[in-house]
Amino acid sequence: MNDTYVECLVKQKQAGWAGFLKVFLIVLTVILAIAMFVIPFAFLFALAAGFGAYAVNLFTNLEFEYLYLDRELVVDKIMAKTRRKRVGTFSLDRIEVLAPIKSYHLDNFKNRKVKAKDYSIGEELKPDKRYVMYFEGGEKIILSPSEEMIKVMKNVAPRKIFND
Repeated sequence: MNDTYVECLVKQKQAGWAGFLKVFLIVLTVILAIAMFVIPFAFLFALAAGFGAYAVNLFTNLEFEYLYLDRELVVDKIMAKTRRKRVGTFSLDRIEVLAPIKSYHLDNFKNRKVKAKDYSIGEELKPDKRYVMYFEGGEKIILSPSEEMIKVMKNVAPRKIFND
């Protein structure tokens, strides 16, 4: 059996408001913790602000891991390097097209009304290395795979995967 295994890890860019909110909540937690010696109920507000800072960090510090094995692409979301959640398993047999985000191969798919899911780095770089995958006609998935992963997937499904 000739199985190919490729793994790729990408970090999503954190929004500017998330960094500001995280710092604000941490400072608020410290101020309320100091104020709890003067104000009796400040401890509850400090606890709430601390939990808010933890939640903002957990849901904005994201990484995505792409794992390709035996004609299947698995996407996992890693939250704050502490929790892992599988967000999708995509079989290459059921992929309609996988091409760079600005490719002419996607022209036939642009007018479709589908759910878009972004598992990429979250920003447009120069040159843009993000790819769009249409899966079974109902999902549009944006990825940032490595060149090695695209090459291996193209060897398996050359008529569905393009790298322009």
